[in-house]
Amino acid sequence: MKNKIIVCLIGGFLIYGVNGCKKTKDGKTSDYIKTESGLEYKILKEGKGAKAESGNEVLLYETTSYRNGTVLYSNENSGNPIKVKLGANQVTKGVEEGLLGMKSGEIKEIIVPHYLVERTSYPDNVSPDSTLVIKLIVDKVIVQD
Repeated sequence: MKNKIIVCLIGGFLIYGVNGCKKTKDGKTSDYIKTESGLEYKILKEGKGAKAESGNEVLLYETTSYRNGTVLYSNENSGNPIKVKLGANQVTKGVEEGLLGMKSGEIKEIIVPHYLVERTSYPDNVSPDSTLVIKLIVDKVIVQD
């Protein structure tokens, strides 16, 4: 048992950083990385090309749900990505943070605490104090000159 813990700590640190071997409530090891802001993420598919940064535009598909799996919004299968300019206050702080550094074709799942999804008004199906799970799919990063 002691050896497994040491392997988890060393392997998790090398692969995922400090939060790589975090235990969940059911005792399983989590593969999410937690940032300083409290956002958690895991990369489901690596992308290619330039990394999205402030000032770039991103063509984006997303699926937003509660932690229990209830889907609140999705354009994932619509064929119509959303165009977002990073750094222009067009998305919540959590989505902005999640998109930064993503590449074309990349898929990332983020867990966004309520304080990173604050907005002036909420759709009827979204509770303002909810943690959301958002699957981000970057169709294309448009680098601005």
